[in-house]
Amino acid sequence: MPIKTTRFDAAEYLDTIEAQAEYLAAAFETGDEAYIKNAMATVARARGMTEIAKAADVTRQALYKGLSEAGDPKLSTVLGVMKALGMKVTVEAGV
Repeated sequence: MPIKTTRFDAAEYLDTIEAQAEYLAAAFETGDEAYIKNAMATVARARGMTEIAKAADVTRQALYKGLSEAGDPKLSTVLGVMKALGMKVTVEAGV
């Protein structure tokens, strides 16, 4: 008998702002654009894409498109989403 599996969605487990912040911080530390976009999309889904889009002053469709695998979000979108999530991007000198 085959094993039944379900698709894993990290958004279901990111249920606190602290967990979401750690997830995003880890993504930003990699410097990997695709990973960062995916992490932002995952946290936005965890919070509710419609609410985040409204707070970021973009349409829900534009948010999905910008944070998709093929998307290339504008800096204003990235900053707007981070603000809508109640988070900020910080910069420190690299080693």
